[in-house]
Amino acid sequence: MLIKEFRVTLPLTVEEYQVAQLFSVAEASKDNTGGGEGIEVLKNEPFTNYPLLGGKYNSGQYTYKIYHLASKVPAFIRLLAPKGSLEIHEEAWNAYPYCRTVITNPGYMKDKFRLVIETLHAPDMGDQENVHELPGEKLKSREVIHIDIANDPVTSADYKEDEDPSKFKSQKTGRGPLQGPNWKERIDPVMTCYKLVTVEFKWFGLQTRVESFIQKSERRLFTNFHRQVFCWMDRWHGLTMDDIRRIEDKTKEELEALRKTGQARGMKAESD
Repeated sequence: MLIKEFRVTLPLTVEEYQVAQLFSVAEASKDNTGGGEGIEVLKNEPFTNYPLLGGKYNSGQYTYKIYHLASKVPAFIRLLAPKGSLEIHEEAWNAYPYCRTVITNPGYMKDKFRLVIETLHAPDMGDQENVHELPGEKLKSREVIHIDIANDPVTSADYKEDEDPSKFKSQKTGRGPLQGPNWKERIDPVMTCYKLVTVEFKWFGLQTRVESFIQKSERRLFTNFHRQVFCWMDRWHGLTMDDIRRIEDKTKEELEALRKTGQARGMKAESD
């Protein structure tokens, strides 16, 4: 088991981020769907009476998605996995400002693979020690990683000039560009996503390598996604939650059509 807590600080309010995140998830889903691969949304509905973070949160929006992923996993896993087994199931309970996501591979890995991402969104600079209320042993083994969306390196394949926070300035809000090593100390508003990632891959001889690969992939994903969240600000700023639900419904239909046509798209595994 490998536990890392990624902290992503952004020049947004916690309320703005709720809309920004959902809008960006819908947009990014389309960028990663096509040619038989991509994201299939099975459920997107309200939930109640599901206690999260010690019962502090118990209602919100539940989603169930299947990711059809052949080109998105590293080659060494594709060699091991039989055809049709590279389907990842994702269940998420979004009780904003808290969200819990559980990712499994029931068709092949069954109980040998489990990835849990628990996120708390807070109006601070990312300096709270234990927002996830981890017990002593887990707290000791947790590694904290601060993600800097403006300065952390991204691969040349992932880089897009119009999604570079060090160059983007919002016309609607006047925020940005995020420049210099200390931009986080100058922003107002400010908030941080505390993303606790716990991965278990119980496969003798591969466990350490795969768990490290998954954590590295999550860091890459969080960095690229939050660069988009900030640089897409003028597209989502001012939208309401009703607008978001309409966008999600439309996106579900578009994803079904995209997945059945065209070419595979989006972020490929770095080892390929």
